[in-house]
Amino acid sequence: MPLEASLLEILACPACHAPLRQSAADATEPELICTGETCGLAYPVRDDIPVLLIDEARRPA
Repeated sequence: MPLEASLLEILACPACHAPLRQSAADATEPELICTGETCGLAYPVRDDIPVLLIDEARRPA
């Protein structure tokens, strides 16, 4: 289930403060991905709740 657009507008990456975007709709595990050029961390979404903890984020390949 996609996050509400109004929520996505106010969320930012905790590491670099860049906007976040949702992963592809066909992704097996939903994530919010940082749009920052140097950051790019991917934060998990569990039970429709974004987990915006840097320790929980992963670096996409």
